[in-house]
Amino acid sequence: MLSRLVLTDFRNHDALALTPGAGFVVLTGANGAGKTNVLEAVSLLAPGRGLRRAALSQIARGDGPGGFGVAATLADGVELATGTLASAPERRVVRVNGAAANAAALAERAAVLWLTPAMDRLFTDTAGERRRFLDRLTLALEPAHARHTARYDAAMRDRNRLLADAAPDADWLAALEAQMAQHGCALDAARHRTVAALDAALAAQPAGALPRARLALEGWRGDAGALADALRAGRARDAAAGRTLAGPHRVDLAVTHVDKVRPAATASTGEQKALLLGLVLAHAELVAGRVGRAPVLLLDEVAAHLDPARRAALFRRLEPLGQTWMTGTEPALFSAIGTATTIAL
Repeated sequence: MLSRLVLTDFRNHDALALTPGAGFVVLTGANGAGKTNVLEAVSLLAPGRGLRRAALSQIARGDGPGGFGVAATLADGVELATGTLASAPERRVVRVNGAAANAAALAERAAVLWLTPAMDRLFTDTAGERRRFLDRLTLALEPAHARHTARYDAAMRDRNRLLADAAPDADWLAALEAQMAQHGCALDAARHRTVAALDAALAAQPAGALPRARLALEGWRGDAGALADALRAGRARDAAAGRTLAGPHRVDLAVTHVDKVRPAATASTGEQKALLLGLVLAHAELVAGRVGRAPVLLLDEVAAHLDPARRAALFRRLEPLGQTWMTGTEPALFSAIGTATTIAL
């Protein structure tokens, strides 16, 4: 968990220092006070672009000097920091205990998961959005997933650029395809392990206030040799398409509403929200049990859409999961919580 969080020129916060405790951290305030901005700052303590997926240059305070900073101290004393410099607004800087590091190193120190209102349409959104969601779930269980994903994507970008040449170098293509095969097979296996473990955890849960989901991966599947062969055979096709058409970047996460035996995409809006919440909670419990380190959960405006009985049930389920950050405009939404760090913005 985080024991200290400091924001500098981040969104609407010029300088903000927080000392959250264990358990619940409740951020309250009017719309526009910057509650979600704080959650976004915490989400940047994980690899990736954070819960808004914003360009780095958009995050720095508009009337500030340029650049931004997020610094945190974990309960074990580890210090994490990330941000940008005014001279390089699109280049992310990461430090772990004061030493320069890459973003993938953050996954080895903390697992950060989030649920925002924008994710309510996940089941009807693009396959790419569901893959990114799955990759965050996988990363919390297997930190090495960040490295394999980054190297696979980099090799694929280089291959796509090379295929655009009139006479691409065959040896270079083969080397890039070998990298894609190695890292693609590793990231695909990690995704399948995550889906299998989470699906088993969901199946073991009794029917209750939240509907149960069943998970599966659809699309490409194969070993490193099969992927290398497919890439080599598909060079002409991929060159014509301007992108790589085979590989683990083409899979989709399929979610089924178990109790109604139908795809989550066809469920009602309320059912989709409840399915997603149940999935995130089950995953957080899985991480806490497997990794031995509870994730930091970021839940934006989650309580506002639940009746009092379901809010109380949600809080009871969250209580043993470690540090959970929640936002809301009204403190009364969180009255069922016994003890919490409450921060008014």
